[in-house]
Amino acid sequence: MNQRNPGVSRRSFLAAAGGTATAGLAGCLGGDTGLEELTVAHMPIYPDLQWYVMEGEGYFSEIDAEITGEEFTDGPAIIQAFGGGDIDVAMFGIVPAMIVIDRDIPARVTAANVREPMGIMAESSFHPTFEEHGAEAFAMWAEENDRPFRFGTFPQGSVPDVLLRYWLGEVGVDPGSNDDVEIIEINGASAVWQAIANGEIDGTSIMEPVPTIADEEGSSVTMLRTAAEILPGQPAAVTLMSDAVRDSPLAAQFLEEHVRATDFINENPDATAAHVEEGIGMPTDRARKALDSPLSNFVTDPAEITDATPVFSEFAANNGQIDEQLTNEQLFDPSVYESL
Repeated sequence: MNQRNPGVSRRSFLAAAGGTATAGLAGCLGGDTGLEELTVAHMPIYPDLQWYVMEGEGYFSEIDAEITGEEFTDGPAIIQAFGGGDIDVAMFGIVPAMIVIDRDIPARVTAANVREPMGIMAESSFHPTFEEHGAEAFAMWAEENDRPFRFGTFPQGSVPDVLLRYWLGEVGVDPGSNDDVEIIEINGASAVWQAIANGEIDGTSIMEPVPTIADEEGSSVTMLRTAAEILPGQPAAVTLMSDAVRDSPLAAQFLEEHVRATDFINENPDATAAHVEEGIGMPTDRARKALDSPLSNFVTDPAEITDATPVFSEFAANNGQIDEQLTNEQLFDPSVYESL
């Protein structure tokens, strides 16, 4: 019992399961947990990298349940599936997790996946003007180019969007009333990169691998500020568990493998890059470079992100995504991680 399997490729999983990935088992299915299967929602993004390591390295064989992975392209779809009882664990953004909890769906965040993974990128010609003039640089840009400075990022209320709006507010720019700045909603990291490559936007708030791709392709849109410089401990992707999972031994078992995956990412970047290629589709050489990025800060301990989470909860409440700002006590259950 509890023999690690050598790992099966995601493509093999998908071919066998018609779009879902199933891994495990630990030999005594369900054990004394009362749960025989965990369905885990995840997205093919860097901040969910622990999923692809756990899957690729065969870590799920250490969990006393069958693990079934469901890949989603966006947070709202995961929210709907979680609310419908189709998902037991979700690895996705902190804001969608808040929406699940705000809807009185019994669940709590038990782990962080990453901290400070976003960066503000801008046309390199804009950098020196901004460093010298701050907020006034946007008006200077607009006058010179006869149009506003165009940021393109994920839809309003998403983690990249909140970080961008928070940063703009910190430097003295209100994008809602400033005609010199425009924020364009773009769905997906690939679409953000294409907008950069096509010259459709002048800057973005985004996570890896877009900054690495932009650098490799010689783009004039380069890093202006990292999240660590803007909002230390910035939250992004988290691991949300239903109360049924949290109340079972499976919660600690899952987080034990999550910790293992985090350690693997930080200690074995070459092997991790191969999992990125297999799971997310980024070429290994670029994936390896992205792992050296200052945005690649993979963690498990939820305490790593609690200090900055209220900023996102306040934005979510102000945007009407949640009814009222949630406290950290309403969002997090650190006891599972602390029990390891």
